[in-house]
Amino acid sequence: MFARKKNPPQTPETAEALELIAAGDVPGALRLVRGREEELPIGELAGLLSRAAAAAGFEDLEQAAGRAAADPEHPQALYAYGYACIERGLPAAAVPALRRALELVPESGAVLRELVAAYEETGRHDRAAAVLETREESLADWPDRYLLAWNAAMSGRLDVARHQTALLSAPDDERWQPAHRRVQDIVRRAEVLRVAAAPVPTPLLGEQDLRGWQFVIAGTVLGTLSPYGFDAGMNGRWAWLQDSPEQCREGLLRLRTALSAADLHPTTVSLLPDRSSRILGLAAAELLGLPAVPFEPARTDTVVIAYDLSEVDAESLIALRDRTPGQVLHEHASCWTDTPPMTPDSAALLVQSVVPPWGSGLRMGEDGAPERMPEDSRPVEEIAADIVGADAVLPDGDDEAPEDDEAFVAFVRAAAAHWLQGDRTQVPSSGPVPGARFA
Repeated sequence: MFARKKNPPQTPETAEALELIAAGDVPGALRLVRGREEELPIGELAGLLSRAAAAAGFEDLEQAAGRAAADPEHPQALYAYGYACIERGLPAAAVPALRRALELVPESGAVLRELVAAYEETGRHDRAAAVLETREESLADWPDRYLLAWNAAMSGRLDVARHQTALLSAPDDERWQPAHRRVQDIVRRAEVLRVAAAPVPTPLLGEQDLRGWQFVIAGTVLGTLSPYGFDAGMNGRWAWLQDSPEQCREGLLRLRTALSAADLHPTTVSLLPDRSSRILGLAAAELLGLPAVPFEPARTDTVVIAYDLSEVDAESLIALRDRTPGQVLHEHASCWTDTPPMTPDSAALLVQSVVPPWGSGLRMGEDGAPERMPEDSRPVEEIAADIVGADAVLPDGDDEAPEDDEAFVAFVRAAAAHWLQGDRTQVPSSGPVPGARFA
């Protein structure tokens, strides 16, 4: 039984959000409280989400949030509500409820792990590691100590990650074995860069070393850094990009440089079936001087080209998950806010949202107003030829991004000893390097 408590007065934001729900605008109501989840009283936010869930037809969240609104000091109600929020893609709303539940029942491992999951989902790996560290002496290796090692690494604390990984026993449950290898690989890759003193345009594994951290957390060699907003929060990432043949060409040339620096000699370029990947793959074959062949999972010594892995069909993704000897998976536009379904070995750039050069992009019309261009429906061979023949000179940017041509070659040589190893499991985090994102 949950005793109904007297609700505090509604905040103006909550009152307005309830009006939007009544008017049928659930997304608008959620946008209104986004970013304020930890400021609002738990019961008030839960009541709002119960109403929103009812309008959206999410019965599980409606009921769990309703119970938490009725008694926001009941640990089981808070736990169930937090769990439902995470399941429905609202981890920020889960955090205050689960944090309060852990205060009420500090010995609960289930509540602790769910709070860690909520922090992970919101990208606050530092908070996840901190709450685990307060209970370090009582942590079980699996999953708790692993979670500490993982979140420490994702928040840039390699000393803690290294120490906790060394303490981990081999998991009895084989389902945890990939996770065990993952943190071991992270520690090894970081050590490879440290010992080799891998040159980077910014301090090695500092908060702006996007290339170094991308290799450590994912095993990915990042080809290019965005020339815009480097010191304004982007740190080498793109937010929105209307891609160009020139940018595609540069990414493929960086791939060619990486293969040479790592002393790799593929014999073919493998074409994935989606249109964008076929276009880029045909251009890659020309620039690498290799024959283009259809993708076959068992083919060795080949470069598999993807424009955007989120657009690749499920069958191909499953086949790519197990690494074939000599196979290099290259992705051109790799999303950093919604990470690709598997980790590429090479990525040309990190972006939040991209429009391919052949997609329906925007241009300035004769009257100065933006207008949408139709998709380029020409044969893939013609569009690929545009990439091969594109201008070699890219825009200078805003002069904030560091020069890294020579550093890139030296970095790949340093990283080569531990490149193309481990699995390609998705890394559900953008890592320790901050980045400004747009909603």
